[in-house]
Amino acid sequence: MEPAGCHAAQGGEGAPGGFGGRQLLKPYDSFIRTHLRFYGYFRAPRVVQTPHQGRPAPLRQPWRSPGEPQAPFSLPAPRWPVECEVIQETIEHIEWVPPKPEPFCPPMGPEQALYTLGEEQGTVVYHSSPALQGSCFTRARVGGAPGPLSSPAAPLEGPQDTTLLFESRFESGNLQKAIKVGPYEYVLMLRPDLYTAKHTQWFYFRVQNTRQEPLYRFTIANMAKPKSLYGQGLQPLLYSQRDAQSRGIGWRRVGTDVRYYSGSAGEPPVSRLSWTVRFPHDGDTCFFAACYPYTYSDLQRYLRALAADPLRSRFCTVRALCRSLAGNTVYLLTVTGPGGTAGKRAVVASARVHPGESGGSWAMRGFLDFLLSAHEDAQLLRRLFVFKVVPMLNPDGVVVGNSRCSLAGRDPNRAYGKALPGSFPGVWHLRAMVQRVLAEREVVLYCDFHGHSRKNNVFMYGCDAGGDGTGTRLRQRVFPLMLSKNAPDKFSFSSCKYQVQKSKEGTGRVSMWRLGVSHSYTLEVAFSGSTLGGRSSHFSVEDLESLGRLLCDTLLDFCDPAPAKLQQCLVEADALLQRQMSRESGSGGSWSDVSPSELESSTSGSNSSVSEGIPDDFHSPDRTVEPHRKKQLRKRRARNVLRRTNRSHTSIPAGTRRHPVLPGVQSGGGSAGEKPRASSRAAGAGNGPRAIVGEVPGADSGVALPRAPEAGNGCCATMGEHQPDSGTSAVTCRKPPLSPCHCAATSDSSRDPAVGAILGPSWQRGGRRPRDRARPLTVRAAAPRCCACARQ
Repeated sequence: MEPAGCHAAQGGEGAPGGFGGRQLLKPYDSFIRTHLRFYGYFRAPRVVQTPHQGRPAPLRQPWRSPGEPQAPFSLPAPRWPVECEVIQETIEHIEWVPPKPEPFCPPMGPEQALYTLGEEQGTVVYHSSPALQGSCFTRARVGGAPGPLSSPAAPLEGPQDTTLLFESRFESGNLQKAIKVGPYEYVLMLRPDLYTAKHTQWFYFRVQNTRQEPLYRFTIANMAKPKSLYGQGLQPLLYSQRDAQSRGIGWRRVGTDVRYYSGSAGEPPVSRLSWTVRFPHDGDTCFFAACYPYTYSDLQRYLRALAADPLRSRFCTVRALCRSLAGNTVYLLTVTGPGGTAGKRAVVASARVHPGESGGSWAMRGFLDFLLSAHEDAQLLRRLFVFKVVPMLNPDGVVVGNSRCSLAGRDPNRAYGKALPGSFPGVWHLRAMVQRVLAEREVVLYCDFHGHSRKNNVFMYGCDAGGDGTGTRLRQRVFPLMLSKNAPDKFSFSSCKYQVQKSKEGTGRVSMWRLGVSHSYTLEVAFSGSTLGGRSSHFSVEDLESLGRLLCDTLLDFCDPAPAKLQQCLVEADALLQRQMSRESGSGGSWSDVSPSELESSTSGSNSSVSEGIPDDFHSPDRTVEPHRKKQLRKRRARNVLRRTNRSHTSIPAGTRRHPVLPGVQSGGGSAGEKPRASSRAAGAGNGPRAIVGEVPGADSGVALPRAPEAGNGCCATMGEHQPDSGTSAVTCRKPPLSPCHCAATSDSSRDPAVGAILGPSWQRGGRRPRDRARPLTVRAAAPRCCACARQ
């Protein structure tokens, strides 16, 4: 049987064809829905007695199926699979930045691997494994498994017993077993991602009954990846509750004699992580983690603080993009200035599709903090763009402590190309939201925040299929190159890759690029730290959050109307590629004739290279494909992808550009007077132009953050910044100076490539960019849209 929820998004209980509808279901659908209803997925609509009519009436908001958008914004407690036990304690950690960088520890080679005793020679002191009733997720509830909690930890024999007490039955915890093999030595087993037998990389657990004097050794015996940054100096994180309460010290890097080496030669082979540590206090409560934890409850607390802030909440609307398989809300934030959305381009950002990559959430928080701040660059960003942000795409995986998968037991970052809203609601609704945004405005950038466990520094993966012209291939490298200049001590441009591999077709980066987002990237943040700019130290929370600010800074450089920075980066990227081609091939050939796979020596550093794709049986029954038709369907999909790529997103006149062109770069087929893309629907057709997309249908009744009243059916309606103007038919809107035609119209001299010299060495040193952005925006008359956009 396919995973529960595969049909859930096709219709709720009150939807046509669902329970309570008037259309008959197919026999198979009826059987599946009845089966899922037995397990608690579907419930009969509750009724209330109406005293005036004397008969029951359904509630206005019946229970919604997984994957279906939830109208009101709320902060309910996290929902867990019913197989998981959850302790009632609230786990929170203080934030702290070390007074000085924490250096890497001396790496220990694999030839120095230790021999560690196994379970048969030791004593199991902790064993907590979900009581899985089957191979797939069925249902969830707040608090997880009903009934009293079990006692997975062995009881202490007395005050002199030095055995550690382990616990991981809290958000993002994933320790499965602890075996005591010596007085102060423990072998640990991580729980694989739920409903799988693999993906053990992230770890987060608690220990109690500590002693200060002895040297403890911990060995995690089932790490999944053959290579890790732990072999290059990365240290685990330790959190002491006593230090947090008395000294204000939070997470810190600890561990000596850190080793990462091959373990058992089973199938699949596993690796071992071993380290020694001394605890700071006797009788302390401590936590270990692979990276700074950022849980679903942490995100909810951040959103709650955002809603309570009268200044930041003016620029941010929080809605529910959808609900996860377990019923947890996937939040969508829309950030823009109070001047409306007419003429603005969009930027889409997402994070935590892989739950074990918590560094992406800290970078995302820095991104949002800067975007909602009073900084002049943040104000300019809000004036120029509409930001669509999904800060946690896979809340279920984050809650249960998975490394890569959702409750479907598969990697959701391989499911963007699949029509599976019931199994992967987060990525499906994100992709659908981007499609709707593209129908109304250009998406200038998509960035998916990830973490990386095998490469130092920060870097990006882009999209270069090799079939485009030299200019297009160069422009794919401009944004990463600019970011490397703004973050010279963190971002490594040489580590960036742009090859579009077949195994990565289902990723968010490639999927958004196929939809028409010409600059689509994955931002990879190392679990360890930086080896650039004289550094050789771990990233702190402050470092991770600064990446979000630097990303915003680079976005302004990337879309600067003056073409000097762009032209300098194009010339520099071309020189770097030419040098790389000459070095690898030993000849002076041109890199533009070489495919990305030949240009890039290897992409084996990708953190997701060991992940598998989505099996064919994840399709719903009506989508099952006979084997003899698969080849035909693949060819048809390839033709459709090519047709969609060459077709403009809206009705742009023939002869204009097919792809979005960067500011300051004249397109070969574009015209100097090209106007911004208009809405895909006529202004007077039906109910008017579609509102800002990405919001949940029916979400008007439940708004999370304080904002102005809703406007009418205009294209700015959902932001609530304007009122319909019934007295005018033409609209004069403020257009941001971003398009190449605007640069050409305002300054003919700016086309001179020699202008690149004005950038100066300050930008090379990571300094501030020139103050050419302080010039006022130019007001231009735009094409008529809806009257809601008329007032500025």
